[in-house]
Amino acid sequence: MDLDTVIYLAVYGTVTGLPVFIQNILNCVPKMNEAFKGLERHGDKYLSGGMCGHDREGSPVWYDVIGPLDPKGMTHSASKQDLIKSKVRDCEILQKECDLQSERLGRNIESIVMVYDCDGLGMKHLYKPALETYGEILTMFEENYPERLKRLLVIKAPKLFPVAYNLVKHFLSEDTRRKVIVLGSNWQEVLQKYIDPEELPAYYGGKLTDPDGDPRCRTRITFGSEIPKTYYVRDSIKVDYEQSVTIGRGSSHQMEYELLAPNCALRWQFTCEGADIGFGVYKKKKMGEWMKASEMKEIVPNERYNAHLVPEDGSLTCPEPGVYVLRFDNTYSIFQSKTVSFTVDVLLPSQVNQSER
Repeated sequence: MDLDTVIYLAVYGTVTGLPVFIQNILNCVPKMNEAFKGLERHGDKYLSGGMCGHDREGSPVWYDVIGPLDPKGMTHSASKQDLIKSKVRDCEILQKECDLQSERLGRNIESIVMVYDCDGLGMKHLYKPALETYGEILTMFEENYPERLKRLLVIKAPKLFPVAYNLVKHFLSEDTRRKVIVLGSNWQEVLQKYIDPEELPAYYGGKLTDPDGDPRCRTRITFGSEIPKTYYVRDSIKVDYEQSVTIGRGSSHQMEYELLAPNCALRWQFTCEGADIGFGVYKKKKMGEWMKASEMKEIVPNERYNAHLVPEDGSLTCPEPGVYVLRFDNTYSIFQSKTVSFTVDVLLPSQVNQSER
């Protein structure tokens, strides 16, 4: 079985004979590209997550630490297939621990607990290529590890969490969604309801530490960091833009988006042919009424971007409803028109299970 076939089965097909499937994935490890090997050698710096302890019923507990992750750096430094393989290996680690726990305790341990530490969750985590990859990882998990998840406990969730969850929840089955529990300010107390303090890292309100006293237990849980651009692979991401427009010399182009609810978000990606382009975000009161930039409220200051060299992406949380205007500016160019390709998404908040508030 070649690498492409294995990945296709992982993401798009229900695989029977799971141990054989896992071995096929593991046999592909030597084929990872050099950039991803570099990331793995320094995983304590750049990746995130780890298995640490067991819940009160003996199930393994896996921690995912979201804040320090660098989604853009990750997707520029490794292929989608490599990132999926990394998560498959994590699943296999948990599978083996379930088997060992079954032997230790003399009863079947078949499910896991996940703790999502969302402290520091921000707009950088809504980077579209990374979310698309994460969606495929969730699909793989749903199709190849059914019923493995006992519960997923979300802690330190910021206001942006409902927006982020809304972007990925459609990858989850209804049964899995019911297992997602967002904890409130008493999250440490609630974690101890499920996990004995002796099995819970001190950083999360328990008593467990590393041998050197580290409360984060970083020999078992990695906390990630920004990925150096030296690991980036040129042209590692091919972006298919939804729209394209030619902006004449000395001219500009505006796109209007009416947001009817608070705490929505706007996300954009764009590239430009030939030379740089100006970009800014504004707010006004009415749809369909063209206004100069100077007549609108400036939300994101207009700047010139070298989008002809490196594609640009960005996002904005909009705490207030209203009409938001994304504006490409070519007014400073008196000789050259510009062709801009772009995608703009409106991200809506979503309600998820709220518990123990």
